[in-house]
Amino acid sequence: MSNTKSDESDEKKEDSKIIIKNAADLQRLKLSKLMKNPDKPVIIPEKPKEKGVPNVPDFVRNVMGSSAGAGSGEFHVYRHLRRKEYARQKYMQEKAERERLDNEYRKKLEENKLLADKKTEKKRLKRLKKKKNKNKKQKTGKVENKKSSSSESENSDDEQDGSTEEKTVCGKEEETNTDDKDVEIS
Repeated sequence: MSNTKSDESDEKKEDSKIIIKNAADLQRLKLSKLMKNPDKPVIIPEKPKEKGVPNVPDFVRNVMGSSAGAGSGEFHVYRHLRRKEYARQKYMQEKAERERLDNEYRKKLEENKLLADKKTEKKRLKRLKKKKNKNKKQKTGKVENKKSSSSESENSDDEQDGSTEEKTVCGKEEETNTDDKDVEIS
């Protein structure tokens, strides 16, 4: 029991000692408060709803002007309707601008993604080509070592006669004609 009382008093002392000097300290304090009781549900506030002009009608049926002959009360009605109409037009223009910006942003994202995919594909092909060349060199080095140790005289006779030489590279047989320098894959 003495431990729990001392622990509680230590926590109270720590809470009273905390001095918030900047935003990081405030965030740290909030996180420590949240982590004291992890079972308690956290309420995440919702995004504020879009500000719009719901009271503005789409079509104004009572159209009037501020022309001569109108009563003194009619001018105020006209002015009110004019403000509503300007607010509606401003809202529509802002909405159209937001949609245009959103479309441009989506297009830019797609372009960036395509460029990144092309770059990635190019680098992938380069890596595969490098890996293939590395494997080719290793295998041809092994094949040449075996051939040179078994029959060096046969290779020199074949090359002088202009006959073809077969090599196995990456599971494929290549025939190289030493005279024509043409490569045929069979």
